[in-house]
Amino acid sequence: MEIIILLAIAYLLGSIPSALWIGKLFYNTDIRQHGSGNLGGTNTFRVLGKKAGLTVTIIDILKGTFAVLLPLLPIFSESTIHPLLLGAFAVLGHMFPVFANFKGGKAVATSGGVLLGYNWPFFIIVFVTFLIVLKISKMVSLSSMIVAIVGVIYSVIYYLRTGDLYMMIMIGIFAIFIFYRHRANITRIKAGTEPKVKWL
Repeated sequence: MEIIILLAIAYLLGSIPSALWIGKLFYNTDIRQHGSGNLGGTNTFRVLGKKAGLTVTIIDILKGTFAVLLPLLPIFSESTIHPLLLGAFAVLGHMFPVFANFKGGKAVATSGGVLLGYNWPFFIIVFVTFLIVLKISKMVSLSSMIVAIVGVIYSVIYYLRTGDLYMMIMIGIFAIFIFYRHRANITRIKAGTEPKVKWL
């Protein structure tokens, strides 16, 4: 029963539609009706500006981090569930949020938050990689997919060094999620029509 409760909490954390709620509460705007319609940091930056975009991105990151850290709470201290499984449920919650008709974001920030909570040096590597690629390409989608590839490579190397099979499998799953959610972006990148950020 404890495991089910933890998984449910992780999913609900991930389901918090920060872009939707911040847009409605502070900007009187339903972000789903503007830009790409996506409930994520990128569309928030595009539609509502830097302040809102940064706030949404931070919240989305922390959703994954808090989910991974749930077993550290005293009430769950004896739980045997692997924290990365909780992170995966937070990612699912972000992509298919119960609070937003199961239509969410692409889970890049939340996946990063899972890494932050589980292996912060890994998070630093992918975060810096993301910023470098974004600075060069000006495309969040391309940066996200490059980071997914880097993450898979790093997790394989980390597995060979430490035997952490769980992280290698989970990063592989996250990468699949990210590429799947960016199908339309891949088409636009090939066609040369992918929007580029103007705030960096």
